[in-house]
Amino acid sequence: MKSCNNIYLIGLMGAGKSTIGRQLARRLQKRFVDCDHEIEARTGVRIPLIFEIEGEPGFRRRESQVLQELAAEEGLVLATGGGAVLDSGNRKCLSDTGLVVYLCAPPEELYARTRHDRNRPLLQVADPLGKLRELYATRDPLYRVVADIIFEGGRRAPLAVARLLELEIRKKCDL
Repeated sequence: MKSCNNIYLIGLMGAGKSTIGRQLARRLQKRFVDCDHEIEARTGVRIPLIFEIEGEPGFRRRESQVLQELAAEEGLVLATGGGAVLDSGNRKCLSDTGLVVYLCAPPEELYARTRHDRNRPLLQVADPLGKLRELYATRDPLYRVVADIIFEGGRRAPLAVARLLELEIRKKCDL
């Protein structure tokens, strides 16, 4: 059985990583951390401002640093940023230090969930659905390579998803 000191939730923006992660952490009696919120807490500014000042490369550097530091801890359910998997070092870190759960949902569903959210810099474009489709095409193969569990999204309530994931995680882990 795989050791699961940490559980990492990966997936595109709007997949439910934070909402489901909080509930899953409660069920597994682990501490929940949202990587994006941790970056904001450490920098004292919102992610859109980091993107505006440093661009996506600057944000990704910060994201990698925070991810490495959090992965060194134990007992976490961590909601990663959607683009964390773009860096091969991040993918290795996730695989080596915990169980990775991919919350997979089609771009159309993610668009319905995120279309009014102004805190998502990558979606502040003329065609946000097109952008989500592009991100999905690029990232889905990376998510699948690193994932220990792939949870195909649907319209289930977050608590129901957390319950199902808890069962899957307990099957794979020595908890």
